[in-house]
Amino acid sequence: MALEVKIYQKENNIKIGRLIKDSLSDIYTSRFLAKQLAVRDIKAQYRQSFLGVFWAFITPLTTAFVWIFLNETGTIQLTDTGVPYPVYAFSGTLLWSIIVESINSPTSNTNAAKGILSKINFPKEALVISGIYKLLFNSAIKIVLLVVFVFFYGVGFHTSLFLFPLTIIGAILFGTTIGLFITPIGMLYNDISKIITIGLGLLMYVTPVVYVMPKEGIMRTIMQYNPFTPLLVTTRDFVTGATPEYVSYFLILVLACIPLFFLGLIFYRISIPILVERMSA
Repeated sequence: MALEVKIYQKENNIKIGRLIKDSLSDIYTSRFLAKQLAVRDIKAQYRQSFLGVFWAFITPLTTAFVWIFLNETGTIQLTDTGVPYPVYAFSGTLLWSIIVESINSPTSNTNAAKGILSKINFPKEALVISGIYKLLFNSAIKIVLLVVFVFFYGVGFHTSLFLFPLTIIGAILFGTTIGLFITPIGMLYNDISKIITIGLGLLMYVTPVVYVMPKEGIMRTIMQYNPFTPLLVTTRDFVTGATPEYVSYFLILVLACIPLFFLGLIFYRISIPILVERMSA
């Protein structure tokens, strides 16, 4: 089989439409490879683990338990959430963990594949799709536990639960889109991953993850304009059966992510081969 020859030149003759077409074609042709990479990574993730899939939700679970304990013991006083606080806190931390994992997924997958990227020529989009497969698998486990929480604390069944998986997909799309733009920069500078980790940790506290949005003040303004807020609040509203307050903002955000996702794929497609050549030089 003849190998593909790539010629890098100074002239700018990049056609976005052609790049998107080639990227989609590579996603289709590498779908089996992406699936195999995802299966391999999932098995490796849990093969030598005593707790197994429990690790998929141990972080949001422990974070939620800390806030539940602080609230129940009166250490902190939180505004009424409208639903049992354990459901509110756990749904918030769980959804936040999915978004954070989505943002980090392209970078972690690409860094993990550095060894084969410099030795084997394959569609780099397979790494992105493989990461999405893993996100869907881990999210499915978390969704099951969250539904158990909802019924255990008496929230009950609501027809809006059927829309819940769609909002999860929207959150994954949002996070992956951000991750595609971050990955090439993160591969050049290790500081980026540390900055992202610190930034997301701080951003959690200006997002209604474990407490409700204030009724007034600067914090309310920040939370309202925070793009993570509609993702989190709309998904939680569908879970608990509440009237979705930010559904319009959510839809605008997800629709805006679709073209940005393809632009991110182009950026990823162009930059990763160049970075691999630079690192292996």
